[in-house]
Amino acid sequence: MSTLQRIALAIIVIGAINWGLIGFFQFDLVATLFGGISPIPSRIVYALVGLSGLYCISLLFKPSEELEREGRIQPTS
Repeated sequence: MSTLQRIALAIIVIGAINWGLIGFFQFDLVATLFGGISPIPSRIVYALVGLSGLYCISLLFKPSEELEREGRIQPTS
């Protein structure tokens, strides 16, 4: 897993925790930390979470590719 994938995955975990807090306790941690006077920082964090989610879609297909390269799984044709 590359460094960029790890960073994107960490951002997704932060977003998931925030959504869990919103769902269970109606508490938006991102808005509390970054909302302040201007909502722009919060929107940037939300945008990063969304972009990270789109980028990490590739992780769904990564494990099988790595196993094929290592010779553990024979590619299907």
